[in-house]
Amino acid sequence: MCGIAGIVEREGAEPIREAQLRQMLAMIRHRGPDQFGIYHDEQAGLGNARLSIIDLSHGQQPIANEDETLWIVFNGEVFNYVELRPELEARGHRFRTHTDTEVILHAYEEYGPECLNRFNGQWAFAIWDTNRRELFLARDRLGVRPLFYTQAEGALIFGSEIKAILSDRRVSAELDPLALDQIFSFWSPLSPRTAFRGIVELPPGSYLRLRDGEVTVRRYWALRYPEEAPAASSRSTEAYLDEFRALLVDATRIRLRADVPVGAYLSGGLDSSVTASIIRRHTQTRLDTFSIAFSDPQFDESEFQRTMARFLGTEHQVVYATHADIGKVFPEVVWHTEVPIMRTAPAPMFLLS
Repeated sequence: MCGIAGIVEREGAEPIREAQLRQMLAMIRHRGPDQFGIYHDEQAGLGNARLSIIDLSHGQQPIANEDETLWIVFNGEVFNYVELRPELEARGHRFRTHTDTEVILHAYEEYGPECLNRFNGQWAFAIWDTNRRELFLARDRLGVRPLFYTQAEGALIFGSEIKAILSDRRVSAELDPLALDQIFSFWSPLSPRTAFRGIVELPPGSYLRLRDGEVTVRRYWALRYPEEAPAASSRSTEAYLDEFRALLVDATRIRLRADVPVGAYLSGGLDSSVTASIIRRHTQTRLDTFSIAFSDPQFDESEFQRTMARFLGTEHQVVYATHADIGKVFPEVVWHTEVPIMRTAPAPMFLLS
């Protein structure tokens, strides 16, 4: 997890001040405690709070292309960057780092918004084009990585969390009554709304362009459903299971590309147990697993967790939560989620994290 933030001012406005960007990053420093990085010119500023995962020594952001006409800040991981890089190098692109961040930048330089269809991963990133004076924001297909923005006094202000946006004096923290109605109905606002009036999220599977003061948002990906049921397939159930198994193993293995140790959540249930099992069976990766246990036996599943950890032979670690622990951290959880919460389930996960 990293954090990004930035501002693009209208033409003729006062120049971007580094102090503005520092304040935005200070609000999200918990997302990236390893490094801070800032780029700014008279019209635009980008900031990144980095949690180092790939190329620990040379991956500080923002990162520029060869002639420094494009600058990027990025939160997430593009898992297939290893395969994409040689293709870009063959087309003449030159790299200074071994990061997935730089692969994204050169892919955008080569393919424009179409680059998003080539990425396998989860991302929220911002690219500033110094020649065209154009901002490009993009979010992964399912919206795993957050990205919010607003417009105030002619400026576009964005960040991985709303609190970074609210640090700008031009933005007020007003609750949106319609969003509150959605929260009480569906447990969360419906995209692109947030709990705050005038602050929206970039929808999953979408990108935003800002040029000459005009904002356009376009969807580049969506689930597709056939209008009619397909004809009966000649493939057997076993064939579908084999394909599913291969996809699941590949999806797990490609997520292990990191220059730091990898851990896995182990709830004792089916999904986390299968993921941990794939890691142990198909890789040589040393695996730490982590679980949450409850003092209340009505909710505690620690016996299932210990059984699975023993079976897999992982380095297992447990965090114990009481009702008092959950109540104590709940205000902090709300501060991080930035939305009214209708249940306490995020609190134990927060303690574990």
